[in-house]
Amino acid sequence: MLKIVKTSLVLAASTLAFSNAAQANDINEALANICTIVQADDKGELRKKMRSVQSDYKLKLRDYYSGISCNGQSLIRTAITSDAVEVGTLLVKKMPSKELTQPEADGKTLQAWIAEQGLQDSPISATLNDRI
Repeated sequence: MLKIVKTSLVLAASTLAFSNAAQANDINEALANICTIVQADDKGELRKKMRSVQSDYKLKLRDYYSGISCNGQSLIRTAITSDAVEVGTLLVKKMPSKELTQPEADGKTLQAWIAEQGLQDSPISATLNDRI
């Protein structure tokens, strides 16, 4: 009897570990084309993607924003360089203002990066400045 209990516990634990790995792969698949959506300035598709990730995985934008890189840039930086005003504005409005002032992967804040690139005239930059 004890052997059956031990076997079932091992089986349950391995199934749980496998399902967590499968869920991580599912999230990656769900977010796979988000860079393309941002570059295409498709605000409706981005909203739909964010809603589906939130309902399916209980994740908000701030939970996965820092984990996504589009050609080495964050989503907001990608929106600025792609001149994706609608999507960039949506991203700035959806992110907590505290996180918008934090340094990104390269150690620069969004405002510092915008100034360095000479993109202060971007409407996304104006929205960012209003938000901070």
